[in-house]
Amino acid sequence: MHIAEPGKTRVGWIGTGVMGAAMCGNLLKAGYQAVVFNRTKSKAESLLAQGSTWAGSPREVAESADIIFTIVGFPHDVREVILGERGTLAGAKPGAVLVDMTTSEPALAVEIAEKAAARGVASLDAPVTGGDVGAREARLSILVGGDRTAFEAVLPCLRVMGKTVLYHGGPGMGQQAKMTNQILIASTMVAVCEGLLYAYRAGLDLNKVLESVASGAAGSWSLSNLGPRIINNRFEPGFFVEHFIKDMGIALAEAKRLGLCLPGLALAYQLYLSVAACGHAKDGTHALELALARLANIDWLHRGEPRGQPCGKKGGE
Repeated sequence: MHIAEPGKTRVGWIGTGVMGAAMCGNLLKAGYQAVVFNRTKSKAESLLAQGSTWAGSPREVAESADIIFTIVGFPHDVREVILGERGTLAGAKPGAVLVDMTTSEPALAVEIAEKAAARGVASLDAPVTGGDVGAREARLSILVGGDRTAFEAVLPCLRVMGKTVLYHGGPGMGQQAKMTNQILIASTMVAVCEGLLYAYRAGLDLNKVLESVASGAAGSWSLSNLGPRIINNRFEPGFFVEHFIKDMGIALAEAKRLGLCLPGLALAYQLYLSVAACGHAKDGTHALELALARLANIDWLHRGEPRGQPCGKKGGE
């Protein structure tokens, strides 16, 4: 198992969505050659235009790569893409490294590591945080679990994609660290959206409020990066609501296994189910603002009515 090096190490990439395409693009810019696969080929066109090679399946990707990265949607996708009949493990050669960057189940990461090891293949679970902006600007935080030697070998690639790259322990521990991150984000997002909703109903200038509080004790990444998007009605996804619901579900299941009561996480989970039910599953996580506004009978997207007056009601009606 050799240390990754541009021009020598062959990289495979599966999953070219909101974050995956940018992450693989950064590897290409760093001089790595890549073979790619995505269920929808059109979503890989930007990478193909940058010189990457197309493969017909995850197995074909692995057959021609030393390090195979995957970043897909849900645990069942991870299972199919890595452990399926046409998955990466079926095509990986002894000495190859599988790196799953999907936020997935810790137990699945352990299962993948065990089955990979039986074939002489190393495995890492390396979920990321930092959203679409972090992916584009190579400022992700990458939380890694799995084989320590494989981690050292892949580290040069991870440093191309992330600003903070830390090893957290054996198989599944990267996913456990990511669950911690998602638990922290869940209640923070509720607070960000409730705070802006309160400020709006109180008649405050939302941009001034954001400027006033973001640098103080109330400040957070979510407030500074997603607050402006909420104010400007930009709810396109940096991270999908449906994926966040998946993550919180995994975290709640793990909390139950660990004997933990996490009421804040449970509340956020229920609120996000309402976001999806309102038709915003494919929007960004900050679309929580729309569901909370709805509870207050405020049409956030078309706000502009007198404060304290229910949305949809005009004076005299």
